[in-house]
Amino acid sequence: MEQDRYGLPLSTDSPESAQAYRDGVDLLLAFWPGAVEAFEHAIARDPDFALAHAARARIHAIYQQREPALQTIGRARELVKRRGTAREQSHVATLSLAIEGRSAEALTATLSHLESWPRDAMVMALPLGAFGLLAFSGRADHDAARRELCDRFAAAYGEDWWFMSNHGWALTEAGELAKGRDITTRAFALRRHNAYAVHALLHAMFEDGSVDEADALVTNWIGDYDRSGMLHGHIRWHQALGALDRGDAAQAFAVYADVLRPTMESAPPLNALSDCASLLWRLAAEGYSVPPNAWTDVAAYANHRFTGSSLAFAEMHLVMIAAAVHDKAALKGRLAAVERRLAEGKLPAGRIVPHMVCALRAFADGDWRSCVDQLKPVIGDLARIGGSHAQREVIEDTYILALIRSGELAQARIVLDARLHRRPSARDTRWRALASG
Repeated sequence: MEQDRYGLPLSTDSPESAQAYRDGVDLLLAFWPGAVEAFEHAIARDPDFALAHAARARIHAIYQQREPALQTIGRARELVKRRGTAREQSHVATLSLAIEGRSAEALTATLSHLESWPRDAMVMALPLGAFGLLAFSGRADHDAARRELCDRFAAAYGEDWWFMSNHGWALTEAGELAKGRDITTRAFALRRHNAYAVHALLHAMFEDGSVDEADALVTNWIGDYDRSGMLHGHIRWHQALGALDRGDAAQAFAVYADVLRPTMESAPPLNALSDCASLLWRLAAEGYSVPPNAWTDVAAYANHRFTGSSLAFAEMHLVMIAAAVHDKAALKGRLAAVERRLAEGKLPAGRIVPHMVCALRAFADGDWRSCVDQLKPVIGDLARIGGSHAQREVIEDTYILALIRSGELAQARIVLDARLHRRPSARDTRWRALASG
């Protein structure tokens, strides 16, 4: 019987289909171009191969192509009943829950599945990463939960480039920077055509303040990564953050204009939304000029792609856009919607979300005191929004600037001193000087 790269049986009689599936899984786990073509080739060679359909559905879901995702995973469910092992049936059922948006059930099913088949990497991937089931669970301890999950199954994977990329990043986000960076560096050495490992390394460098090293990593590596790669724009976004740290707003915006603006369709929508909105917000918050058409373009993209979002992480960026263009009707509607979901118990991130909506609106209006008042009681809950620490830090940045501009200099110094104690930052040093009066 054919097997995947992790030694798990595959229910296909076609060696060509099995090889295409193995290739596709590796490309998807590395966030490298070519996964779609590989899975479609696997399906063409064996139309009844359920896992190939399930993997194709997963990519549809990543790109928020809901109807194709549901149709394709539905086909996988039909096929796996007729020809599929117990592991494959559980695999498809678990991916189905995630694709259907039943996140809490999907997380429960994932953890149960891994008890029996810990080396099922496509399922293991679901709770990991900044956009995984754990990150978007609303749990304040999701970083620690990711680290614990990786620690628990590390022995099952050994020196596997994909798992080590995740393990290292999980350790980094949980505060074990040196160990996390070491494991991620080893993963990158095992497979250099691995955007996931490069991305994880950039997070480690962000956390330890290695701005110049991060910039060099991207510059020296990005030439091998086609712009169609899922993480191409986001990796350059990290480079833009480094430019902002150095005070080079022109370079940061040049990255936006080159690879981030929402006409770039290679990025999954959630990446495009968050990268564009947060970078423009950072630029504007620090007083740099942002062309009005940049916000208009991002707003048009958001209105088209995110008509019914319920993720707190997406909400954060949608509110940034509405606040920046002073769309009062949109802000009122977003606040009413999140307050309603909170009252109904359907907002996993909890009370931080309505506070965040009000704070971002106040900041855009120049009402620094109201921004501080909204964020102060919930600033310790940022992790519940999901995403990575580097992505969530934009809210803390907003809080610091509002503290400085409202005259709460002592509190601004406390927050900045804690950040500077953790990592060097030229930007935070500049802000610390402002907070010293």
